[in-house]
Amino acid sequence: MRAPQELSLLNFMKAVIGLGNPGTTYAHTRHNMGFVVLDALAKHWNISFRKKSSLQAEIAEHVIDHEKIILCKPQTFMNVSGYDDADLPFGTLRFKDSGSSAGHNGMQSILDLFPSGTSLARLRVGIGRPTFPDIPLDEWVLKRWTPEEETQLPAILDQAIQVLLNHLSPKTA
Repeated sequence: MRAPQELSLLNFMKAVIGLGNPGTTYAHTRHNMGFVVLDALAKHWNISFRKKSSLQAEIAEHVIDHEKIILCKPQTFMNVSGYDDADLPFGTLRFKDSGSSAGHNGMQSILDLFPSGTSLARLRVGIGRPTFPDIPLDEWVLKRWTPEEETQLPAILDQAIQVLLNHLSPKTA
């Protein structure tokens, strides 16, 4: 437990919530891109996730300039709705400071936890559309990356980390 004076040094707290499905079955699938990005950020900061049963999540904590950052991987299943960030080509990043869920049921379930009007920043990471027309989108999102995508993933994760670090860093006047 932190000493009271140490707690008072923490000015703010920010949370980064990655969307995905729990368990090894989904670990390296397109549907878990949010978890993959958080794992890369945790590795960058040399921190580890721990299970937090009361929150039904895996949590990792880091402090940047007296601001506590919590990384959260919910351990509840994301709705396999056929909508992910498939409309963005694989590896395309889109950051928004606020806005709606854009039809993403996983994001909508997060927004529903907050009071109406709460502004949440979002980083979308494109997973692309199925490469073969006979693969339904709800199956595509649960498949592993292609070998070509696997080779692109480290650079995509590096870019995602930079976007998150830029957003999470305390703003200077």
